[in-house]
Amino acid sequence: MRITRALGAALLALGLAAGPAAADSTPSPSASDDGKAPTRAGTSFRTATELELGQRATASGSAGDYLYWSFPADAEQRPTVEATVRLPRTHGTQTWQIDVYDGLRRRQSCQYGAATRTAGQGTSSVELACVLRTVRAWAEPWANDPLPGTYYVRLTVVDLASSDLGQPVSTEVRVGSKDIGGAAAVDGSLAKPLVPGIAAESRAGEQDGSKPAVLSGIEPDGGWSSGWWSDRWVWTAIGGVLAALAGIGGYALTRGSGRPSRVPPSV
Repeated sequence: MRITRALGAALLALGLAAGPAAADSTPSPSASDDGKAPTRAGTSFRTATELELGQRATASGSAGDYLYWSFPADAEQRPTVEATVRLPRTHGTQTWQIDVYDGLRRRQSCQYGAATRTAGQGTSSVELACVLRTVRAWAEPWANDPLPGTYYVRLTVVDLASSDLGQPVSTEVRVGSKDIGGAAAVDGSLAKPLVPGIAAESRAGEQDGSKPAVLSGIEPDGGWSSGWWSDRWVWTAIGGVLAALAGIGGYALTRGSGRPSRVPPSV
């Protein structure tokens, strides 16, 4: 009876702890259209338009322009970038591409999705997608793993006829993220996220004690975690509790009733 109660309590604790862990693995909800969605794109890394995760942005430009956006990505997140380019009614064959760069301006490869697509003549739009690898809290200096910080999206046409150069286009970019959780946890973390700063003003800020200036002030909801917490701690604790209960149950089953099976005859 005691073993049954102990196992019941352990299963109840397992269900309560697994609930938040499962909730962390759900994709981030899409941001509502509150009229604050950006309607312009930057023309370089320094002027990239900032986006929040789950936000949708639009911009108008010309075929041949470089359009830039930036967004924050924290440890144990898997960012997804989607873009739609609406083309003019008459145009030749065009090839569009999205590139994603991390805070060190290293181009990150796409794990899934079509980051490059060709639109034939008469095609009204072209859709692109790039699902990045899971952001790591820490990596070796020689590795090209995605790290927490600011990420940049660049959208441009890479192949088109000279007659189509400069034609007006409209674009739409959506940035989302999925929380992977403890499955991507590592035993290390960056001291600070890779957020670009202004070197001259940062040095001046260190001298007079003020806060260093940064080029990108956007950050994830709840701030940067840098991988200090993950649901791996929850599952480790649950595993320890279940192992202890299994040991107690095994001992109770093997020790017997405590009474000798046969009473020796009296002398």
